[in-house]
Order: sequence, then C-alpha cells, then structure tokens
Amino acid sequence: MLTADGDRRAFATLYERAAPKLFGLCLRITRKRELAEDALQEAFVHIWREAWRYDPERGRAGAWMTVVARNRAVDLLRKRGRGVEGRETGDEMLAVMADPSAVTDGGIDLMALARCLGRLDDRGQELVLLAYYEGWTREELAARIGAPVNSVKTWLRRGLATLRACLEEIGVG
Repeated sequence: MLTADGDRRAFATLYERAAPKLFGLCLRITRKRELAEDALQEAFVHIWREAWRYDPERGRAGAWMTVVARNRAVDLLRKRGRGVEGRETGDEMLAVMADPSAVTDGGIDLMALARCLGRLDDRGQELVLLAYYEGWTREELAARIGAPVNSVKTWLRRGLATLRACLEEIGVG
C-alpha cells in the first residue's frame, strides 16, 4: 500500500474512494453530521499514521479502514458521554446490506455477508449487527436483551466464528 510508504497522492486517492463509505458508517453510528465528520477525520488521521501496520494477510484494506472508522465513531460517542443509539432492527439492517445497490462494507461482498448472516439464529444476527454495524457495546446489548454481559460476549464470539467460517468457505473471507 503506497499510503504506508507516505505517498500523499496515494492517500488522497484512497480518501476520495473510501471517505463516502466511511462517512456513511460514521453517520449511522453517531446520528449527527458533526460527530460523523469528526470521527471520519480521526479515522483518516489514524489510517495515515498507522497504514504501515496494515497486514494484507489478515484481511482487505477496506475492511481494516471500516473497523478503524467504526471504532473512532464509537469512541467519539463514549467520550461525549453518549451511548450508541440503535434505531434499526436486525431485519432492517440485513435488508440494507442485502441490497445490491447499497454501499459495500469495506471490500466484503454484502450478498455473501448477508447469506452467511442467514446461518445465525435471530438473536445472533441481531447481536452481531448491532455490535459491528451500529457500534453497540456488550453492556448495551446485554441490557437490550436482558442477558448477562458474559453471555452476550460468548454469543458474539460464536456468531463471528460462524461468519468467518462461512465467508472462508465461499471464498470471501
């Protein structure tokens, strides 16, 4: 990745291509344009400074940048003392993700992801989507479904393992 070598032009191109998708993610999480803009700026500062750490063996660059942006948006909400507000149900999020016209999720084929999410039970889908698509914490998820935090942690881990295995099986992961 040329950005990792400090190539400013490559970084500008990367920004042009990735910023709209990452901004959309930040906006979904923060629900406020100003916060989403701040989160996006922090994400790209991190991407610029830490691009050298990106390992293509561990996943696609777009997926790595998506995680960076998601984490910045969630961190920004927590710094401001706000929890993550989820307004969509798991079914609504799946419908958006399965829409071929929807923005891709950092390089992961959304149709394949939706297919693999279908292997999870309803609770597993809801937890994974709220945690990774909306930025909810384990504590927020536990309160939402009335379960212990450790159970939520276990369910998330199992759900992610199922997703990873499915994506690898179909050649996307």
